[in-house]
Amino acid sequence: MSGDRHDDDAGQPPVPGWPAESAARLEKAAALEALGVTVYPTRFERTHRLGEVLEAGEGRTIEELEELALDVRIAGRVVTKRGHGKASFATLSDGESRLQIYVRLDGVGEEGYQIFRLLDLGDFLGVAGRVMRTRKGELSVEAREITFLGKALLPPPEKWHGLADVEVRYRQRYLDLMSNPEVRRTFRTRSAVVSALRRFLDERGYIEVETPMMQAIAGGAIARPFVTHHNALDVDLYLRIAPELYLKRLVAGGLERVYEINRNFRNEGISSMHNPEFTMLEFYTAWFDCGDVMNTTEALIDDAAAAAGDGPFSYRDREVSFRTPFRRVSMKDAVAERLGAESLSGFSPRALDDPDALAALVASPQFLALTARLGLDGEAYATLSHGKRVARLFEDLVEASLWSPTFVTDYPVEVSPLAKARPDDPGTTERFELYIAGMEVANGFSELNDPLEQRARFLDQLRERERGDLEAHVMDEDYVRALGHGLPPTGGCGVGIDRLAMILTDSPSIRDVILFPQMRPEGGRLPQPADEGEGE
Repeated sequence: MSGDRHDDDAGQPPVPGWPAESAARLEKAAALEALGVTVYPTRFERTHRLGEVLEAGEGRTIEELEELALDVRIAGRVVTKRGHGKASFATLSDGESRLQIYVRLDGVGEEGYQIFRLLDLGDFLGVAGRVMRTRKGELSVEAREITFLGKALLPPPEKWHGLADVEVRYRQRYLDLMSNPEVRRTFRTRSAVVSALRRFLDERGYIEVETPMMQAIAGGAIARPFVTHHNALDVDLYLRIAPELYLKRLVAGGLERVYEINRNFRNEGISSMHNPEFTMLEFYTAWFDCGDVMNTTEALIDDAAAAAGDGPFSYRDREVSFRTPFRRVSMKDAVAERLGAESLSGFSPRALDDPDALAALVASPQFLALTARLGLDGEAYATLSHGKRVARLFEDLVEASLWSPTFVTDYPVEVSPLAKARPDDPGTTERFELYIAGMEVANGFSELNDPLEQRARFLDQLRERERGDLEAHVMDEDYVRALGHGLPPTGGCGVGIDRLAMILTDSPSIRDVILFPQMRPEGGRLPQPADEGEGE
């Protein structure tokens, strides 16, 4: 066992801040070493997972198991331990299943039984023995040999069968996974969903690529970046907010179908739907337009839902139907339907195409009363451009009501600097967003491939930044140069994997589907170098 202890340390926790019980556990580790036991061995030869033993014994009687005479070598964490005298029981967990073991002095010998007596909850144990059923009918393994596989110096959570403290669950995810089977199921489902997304695209000829996570220009989305500094180059770099512009450079270079499952970083607020570090799937297809991308996205989401389970799916006690085809509605039609339901005096859907009429509407006492009743900032509409007003109306009044998958189409140019304008309506783009359970889950469009128009859009965004919009897109001259060499008609889409996983696992917070979500440091500050060894 690593580390020396002095006699005057006896009874003291081995690490400052650890509970007093850890001292007793350390003493048990020393007692195991005195028996010649390796407390932290290198490996164990296992023949069966616990679930495989349960499956093999399912439905078999005591007599049938005796006739089967199945010998196994299993391993797991000790989660219960009971019994006295010359016979005892314990339950092992391997993270997927739990199985009882039956340990008798006559079966494992004096030394083996002494090892068992020194076990604490949370320790790892290997068992060789025969599958049997107790007289009470519980499937078990009768131990013939036990092997100590690892000491837990810290005790498990008090609520071993269900850790409930949210702060501890997120900060110490290992305890959450250890004690909550439903959490382990959530992350297995998330993994199955990601595998399905990857398989879907691989089968259709897309190639998976990697693009820079540190970028000289934070582009590809409208968001605030994190800034870092490269010492050797002596330049500031940005953690990427999106891989979009790099992926489209690859399409321009001749890779007609590309995708990346990527980590993005946005220096913005934290909420049940937002984490500063999150996972996206982005895919781009030469010769596709917005409609093609929408069809592909629908099939992609349908496959992902199938990978998560048979359904029906429920999120926050409301059913979410992934039945295809998904509903499709234009942004203006969705806003008009919502405003029409409010019976605002003088409102007509035509106001959404008339900047003066919409300006008058959002300044009206009726509209301001509506926004006040909904807890919204009605005064904020006064300074917005026409397209941004339409988009803000959608966000404020419609977005949360879109429960089953719905494609919202035809976004204003002002909020879509990278999307191609509709030929019949230069103020509207060929863009969609997919909403599920009131959340944006995907965003796609016909990619703007006119280099001069793209540069003009970037210049418009720069003027927005000068007016104080820190999330406006920056100029990327190299991307414009790539477009200058020619980008074929291309459709692209980004899918928020975290939010999709939230819905498919009925997880109310994005932190529930991210293994290690961002949190404030314990104690409210980052550890300082002087803190190392504190208390020793």
